Amino acid sequence: MSRFWSSLIHDLEPYVPGEQPTVPDLVKLNTNESPFGPSPRALEAIRAAATDDLRLYPDPGATALRDTLAAYHEVTAEQVFVGNGSDEVLAHSFAALLKHEAPLLFPDITYSFYPVWCRLFGIAYETVPLDDAMRVRVSDYRRPAGAVILANPNAPTGIALSRARVADLLRDHSGQPVVIDEAYVDFGGETVIPLVDSHPNLLVVRTMSKSRALAGLRVGYAIGDASLIEALNRVKDSFNSYPLGRSAHSGAIASVEDEAYFQQSRARVIELRERLNQGLLRLGFEVLPSAANFVFARHPGHGGAALAAALREHAVLVRHFAKPRISDYLRISVGTEARIARLLSVLANIL
Repeated sequence: MSRFWSSLIHDLEPYVPGEQPTVPDLVKLNTNESPFGPSPRALEAIRAAATDDLRLYPDPGATALRDTLAAYHEVTAEQVFVGNGSDEVLAHSFAALLKHEAPLLFPDITYSFYPVWCRLFGIAYETVPLDDAMRVRVSDYRRPAGAVILANPNAPTGIALSRARVADLLRDHSGQPVVIDEAYVDFGGETVIPLVDSHPNLLVVRTMSKSRALAGLRVGYAIGDASLIEALNRVKDSFNSYPLGRSAHSGAIASVEDEAYFQQSRARVIELRERLNQGLLRLGFEVLPSAANFVFARHPGHGGAALAAALREHAVLVRHFAKPRISDYLRISVGTEARIARLLSVLANIL
């Protein structure tokens, strides 16, 4: 059937998401999902939204959700865009803001969806190598560019840039759009949303999949200057005017309003990340400093692919990337206390 494909599809190499297998007693630490459930208030709101009104289309402007997010982040509703997960928001950003004559810049080791979107939308890009410590050096981005996108904290390394360093990047590229992907910022990073009002070229993309444990609901959003938000809306309304259903609107609003649960669960993930770090260090791993809900680690005596395969034989799933510079690393999501203990026990036996 490939003879019916367009030339674009023939040449496209899609993003490969983390596995979602159904294996009994699986310790699943490969997709950075929250080890804890969503806010009980969010679950209650989702159930309450399951009424006869589901026969009606949702609000295409997601007005109530945008108002809630604007109040939470101390911006205006005109500075907020919402979409079907942050991946959709990012895809719209690539189409609306990041295609220019000069190349888009992003790190050589980062979220592997970025080059996929570049190929999909025909965007010229250049990768900027991380330094030897796997860190982003802002000075390396002082080169001609059409735009810049950075995940902060970076994925899969988990290392974060300070707000001051992002401000330096914004000054260096004041004439180009800069997108900061903050999927993991709530676990120890420093959000750059306060820079939006003074930097009209800044778009900050967030997700409710990680720190708010709503990966199954698919809610993402962006905050930036109203002109950037208008560009995203133009793409959305040329693609899908109703990206979020009624249940997603209700659940997301309730999650944002339950600040106590949010702070409690994120603090617990940070605590468990430190426990995971210490356990890996005791086993001889080298662990990068993470500000995310995962760690990136390697063992000097064992290859990453072999370790991932051995863990899989014991029903423990982690993420391995067969790519230059990081093929010996494993990305391990923070799990519950019991899942971390199981991982460390299995690793001890393997090693």
